[in-house]
Amino acid sequence: MMENFSAKEAELDERVLKIAAATDEFEGYRTAHASRLAALADQMAQTFNLASHDRYWLRQAALLHDVGEAVMNREYIRNNRPLREDERVDMQRHTIIGEQEAARRGLNRAVQLLVRWHHEWWNGAGYPDALEREQIPFAARILRVCDTFSALTDERPYRAATSEAEAKRYLTEWAGIEFDPVIVKAFLTLERAEKLKTDSEASVGTIEKSETFSRPMLIFADS
Repeated sequence: MMENFSAKEAELDERVLKIAAATDEFEGYRTAHASRLAALADQMAQTFNLASHDRYWLRQAALLHDVGEAVMNREYIRNNRPLREDERVDMQRHTIIGEQEAARRGLNRAVQLLVRWHHEWWNGAGYPDALEREQIPFAARILRVCDTFSALTDERPYRAATSEAEAKRYLTEWAGIEFDPVIVKAFLTLERAEKLKTDSEASVGTIEKSETFSRPMLIFADS
């Protein structure tokens, strides 16, 4: 299925990029974290030969993945300290709020669900729905790996960026627990992760209007 892009949809894409930039600013990233994440996720989607519409939806979800945090606007999100238990429980609401925000702004249901499920873990210990293994849509598993890598290697005001080698070591150690091991293995073969840190805005500055975001694991056609 390919969508017929209109001026209205182009305007929506522009709004998504603005929301992503505002969310990055709220979270304190010094670089374009969401845009870099979208570029990394798209590279992984190409590696697995996802259809163009699945790629498009994945990129939009990557740009909006943490919009729920900005909507919640909690001070503890900005603080460099371990969360209290009540804060941790509250924080987990950001995926559901993000899903609702994506719906409110007219994003496709696929995007809404990817935002909801980008913190699900391979072993079922994630949130908000404790999905596990293949219950988690393939694109959401890609997003989990790429988001973790990008978050670790992007600098924030209260901490320095982790090296790519350390971030890859983390992915390897948690493969089969937090992350789909097949996706981690594929991610480790990427050669452009560092380059994407500097040119991510150019890579997804304009979401291609010739594509929409099929792999049998990701069935999210419009109803």
